[in-house]
Amino acid sequence: MTTLTIAPESSPAAVTVVTDFADIQKKLDEIGVLIERWQADRPLTNDASQETILAAYRPQVERLKAQYGFQSADVISVAPDNPKKDDLRAMFLKEHTHSDHEVRFFVEGRGLFFLHPNDTVYGILCEAGDLLTVPADTRHWFDLGSMPDLKCIRLFTTQEGWVANYTGSDIASTFPTLEQFLERG
Repeated sequence: MTTLTIAPESSPAAVTVVTDFADIQKKLDEIGVLIERWQADRPLTNDASQETILAAYRPQVERLKAQYGFQSADVISVAPDNPKKDDLRAMFLKEHTHSDHEVRFFVEGRGLFFLHPNDTVYGILCEAGDLLTVPADTRHWFDLGSMPDLKCIRLFTTQEGWVANYTGSDIASTFPTLEQFLERG
């Protein structure tokens, strides 16, 4: 279930938990973050190509391209047997920003975004069907888990795609990993 936690940056254990999707939308809208629920219901095989996945969701992707001026889209697909899963996880787990909006539509699987727009940290457990749009220059990090199994469509306003500007902060290490988040329930 999509879940939002809100905690002071200095006290990761002092969380407010929000599970009602309309309430999650309202809380995230207050910080300029869009979350929508799409139907992740296109029949796709486990080995579906990037082109097949993008074609299955073309109307939704085209709507977002028109709305935000996105120039490119791709698919990130990480399975538990991916030999680069640990490197990918480490790269995403460092707090960073982008000069571009970060947009993810979870076609399959789940992941945990942490947004750090001010002195508060918002943790969003996203699952299949969730679309999350993080504004440019918002500090954040993402945990795909130790045994990732996800497929996400990503949209970009530039042709370069995903480019991180790392903040150098170690704040991500003070907040729960995906596994810890799920254990807390």
